[in-house]
Amino acid sequence: MLRVEICDSAEALILRLEGRFTGDDAEQTRTLTTRFVARERLLVDLTEVEFIDAAGEEVLSFLGQFGAEFIAPNSYLLDVCERLNLRVAPNGISYMDASEKPRTNGHQAVPNRSNTRKR
Repeated sequence: MLRVEICDSAEALILRLEGRFTGDDAEQTRTLTTRFVARERLLVDLTEVEFIDAAGEEVLSFLGQFGAEFIAPNSYLLDVCERLNLRVAPNGISYMDASEKPRTNGHQAVPNRSNTRKR
């Protein structure tokens, strides 16, 4: 199953995919995306994608032809992007991450206080 979220901002169209990017779901995503490709920048977030089949790879290549930039934070997704010669966002993040809260996976950073002393 695939979930597609479209975020339309002044800077870019952001397409967030979640689940399995396969078959008819991938083709429907292509159809949906062609309505919006006139944007200056297309950003495809693959962070939550679990699997991509041949149809999904074809759609990703199609999006890449429109100059899409891909967020691929793990080795599986990076491998797919590399094989398809897709442009990956630097460090696997988008410009949107800077304005959002940091992603910590539920763990908060604790400052190192080992060198501080009370007087």
